[in-house]
Amino acid sequence: MPNLRGIRDRIKSVKNTQKITKAMRLVAAARVRRAQEQVLASRPFADRLVGLLFRLRSRLRFEDVQSPLMERRDVQKVLVLVIAGDRGLCGAYNSNIIRRTVQYLRELQQQGKQFALYLVGNKAISFFRRSNFPIAKTLANPDPNAPLEAANQLITDDILAPFLSGEYDQVELVYTRFVSLISARPTIQTLLPLDPDALGQEDETFKLITKGGGFEVLREKQQVRTEPEFAADTIFEQDPTQLLDALLPLYLTSEILHALQEASASELAARMTAMSAASDNAKKLLSTLTIVYNKARQASITQEILEVVSGANA
Repeated sequence: MPNLRGIRDRIKSVKNTQKITKAMRLVAAARVRRAQEQVLASRPFADRLVGLLFRLRSRLRFEDVQSPLMERRDVQKVLVLVIAGDRGLCGAYNSNIIRRTVQYLRELQQQGKQFALYLVGNKAISFFRRSNFPIAKTLANPDPNAPLEAANQLITDDILAPFLSGEYDQVELVYTRFVSLISARPTIQTLLPLDPDALGQEDETFKLITKGGGFEVLREKQQVRTEPEFAADTIFEQDPTQLLDALLPLYLTSEILHALQEASASELAARMTAMSAASDNAKKLLSTLTIVYNKARQASITQEILEVVSGANA
């Protein structure tokens, strides 16, 4: 006969777990909203910066500009910047980004190129420390309650210096692009050298909304705003090439910040989905355990009645 006390303890444990998963889902939803606000707050600066670069491009032919950030070299060594998560309980988020990174590193090995890893996030750090891949630098993800700007500037400085010194010929970024609450796509993007043709490409922003009692993500296409070209008689106090050299690091910083925001939103959305699924599973398990408990209790009562009747007939 099933142990009634053991079933009651298990039901209590499942209820407590369900409370935790629901709370974690709501916390993740609140942080997704915060990530959304950060994305929207950074858009005006990014738009104005890209607009200004477009105006400079109208006066300069970028392919003729000798900017160190756009210098294309024979690629012999690559720095791979990987953005993963610090914590688990977010489904396949971390395993997907690690799997895509390993696949890309194998491709580099087949091409005969050297590489080193710049790892952001404890999950990626703990995995690759157990592997044979060379690691150049590690950085734990920033406090989720803190703005991303500090970590963003640190990462920018850490990849600019070795690229400008010639230690690395190319810098690749591996991060998770936020698609929806149930979908995220591991993406590889070339950070350095900068590609002038990539300036002003159509981008997307996301908004977390409530619909039908649940959460839903609304993505909006954002075409980078381009301002009117400089007048033909515009006189620059500095050489336009010097202005370009000052603006391109800001553009690189903006690109890394955008990737950090996308990765953060992807992780939080994956955690929301995982906790929602865990809550649903706990609800189903509670229903099953309740039925088992009621059957066991009924069997116990029936057994007691039979014992009483048998005793009375004896």
